[in-house]
Parts: sequence; C-alpha cells; structure tokens
Amino acid sequence: MNNPGVNAVSHDTIDTRHRSLWSDVWYQYRQHKGALIGTAVFLLILFTVLVGPFIHTIDPQLLDILDKNQGPSLKHPMGTDNLGRDTLAQVMAGGRVSLAVGITAMLLSLVLGTLIGVIAGFYKRLDGPLMRLTDLFLALPLLPLLLVIIMLFRDPLRSAFGPENGIFLLIVFIIGITSWMQTARIVRGDVLALKEREFVLASRSIGTPARRIISRHILPNVLSPIMVSATLGIANAIITESALSFLGLGFPSDYPTWGRLLYDGANFMTLTPERVIWPGLAISLTVLSVNYMGDGLRDALDPRIRGR
Repeated sequence: MNNPGVNAVSHDTIDTRHRSLWSDVWYQYRQHKGALIGTAVFLLILFTVLVGPFIHTIDPQLLDILDKNQGPSLKHPMGTDNLGRDTLAQVMAGGRVSLAVGITAMLLSLVLGTLIGVIAGFYKRLDGPLMRLTDLFLALPLLPLLLVIIMLFRDPLRSAFGPENGIFLLIVFIIGITSWMQTARIVRGDVLALKEREFVLASRSIGTPARRIISRHILPNVLSPIMVSATLGIANAIITESALSFLGLGFPSDYPTWGRLLYDGANFMTLTPERVIWPGLAISLTVLSVNYMGDGLRDALDPRIRGR
C-alpha cells in the first residue's frame, strides 16, 4: 500500500533538490507584479523600435510638405511634423538611438563604478584616495559640467568621427563618467563586508592571489547591487540624454532621439500637441518600466526576502 505521507516527503525532497539560486531569483521576481508589468512594457518598447520599422516602412526623414502638421490618420498613426515627416517613424528611430545611448552609457558607468568600488573596498591603502575622488564627482554640478564638456569637445569629435558618431561618443562618454559614483559606493560597502568573511580569509590564508579572490569570491557576491544599478543606470542615461537634446546640445536635428523630438516639437505644441505627447510618453514609459524592473531585481536578489 502506498503511503501518501512518504510520497509527499519524497516529492518535497525532489523539488528542494532541483532548486537553484536563479530559480529562486526568478520565482521571487515573478511575485513582483510591478516588475512583470515593467518587463512586459520594456520588451514591447524594444520590439516596437527594433521591429516596427520593418512593419511601418516610412522613412523618418522623408519630407512631404503636403502632409505637414497632420493629426493621427491611417497613413500617419501619430501624425506628422511641420515638414511632413512621419512622427511614428521618427519616434521609432529616436527610440533606437535613445536606448543605444542608455545601454552603452550604463555599461560604461557600471564598469567604472564596479572597478573603483572593488579596488577601494579590497585595497585599504587606495580606499581613501578613490573615495575622495568619488566625493569630488558627487559634489560637481553635473548639468553645467555636461554643458561645458559638450561645448569644448563637440566640434573636434564631429570633425573626427562625423556629426552623428561624434555626438554619440561624446554623449555616452560624458553620461558614463558622471554617473558611476553611486555604483562605486554601493559596491565598496559590500566588498568591505565580504573581505572579512570566512571564505575570503580562508582563501588568503592558503596564498590565493588577490586578483583571483576578487574574480572568484568578491565579484560574484556583489552581483546583486551591480544588476540593480544597471537597470537604474539605463533610466538615468535616457533622462540625461533627453535633457541635453531638449536643450539643443545633443544630437543634430536630422538624427532624431526622443529628447530631440521633444525639443523640435515644443514650438508647435498648440498646433500639433501629439509631437510632444508621443516622445514624452515613450520616455516616461521606458524610465518607469526600467525602474520597476530594478525594484523587482533588488527584491529577487535579496537573500532575506527570498527566504534563503
């Protein structure tokens, strides 16, 4: 005769045996409804800006003066601008540029922040100088600094790499080097706690090189704040790029981004308000969805919340 209690125990044992860190993380992430909604919205935005141009095939730079300042229609679902360019095509093209800037700048700031945070936390003699450098960057007025850097280096980079590529490199660089400080401080705090743990002390006692301790023991255990900083860094970079483009200091007018579309449409708000509504809505939804994803990742990667 089968004993249901024994079967139940065996099934529980099998389920527990097959659990892993990432399965626990995914399970906890799914419990965060805001994170799931944010993920769905972000994937929808990615799909729209990457696949949409193959469906809506109008050239974003195609001029059609006869259709200028038109409202939404079947031909132009989001209307047209003052030169007859299709707003939907421009929003999709601008989304590709804005997301590329956000992701690339995030990677740059993440590498800088993680490197400085790990070095400052692990090597005591470098902690003071690197943290004072971090405090210096935190004390700088970022927007005036960004404006000065753009005014100084915009023309040389345009001459060297072309109008679009030069501005792209400049925007990514200045956002990346002015947004690494929070990541560095968070990573440093975690490294300071980790390097006193038993497994790190045991590695040191057997003569393991410092670089191997960092790569094998320190970096895997600071993955949680790094991943959360990555999601929030994308949102911060998109907002910064949009602000610079809105001020007219970003990409040229024939190279649309969401911020540039807002800047170009601001003077036509009373005539065609959808020119401001659509790129503004795209920025808001992207930033909001990424922030919710960051909240979900923070909860999912916290071992106390996962109950491990």
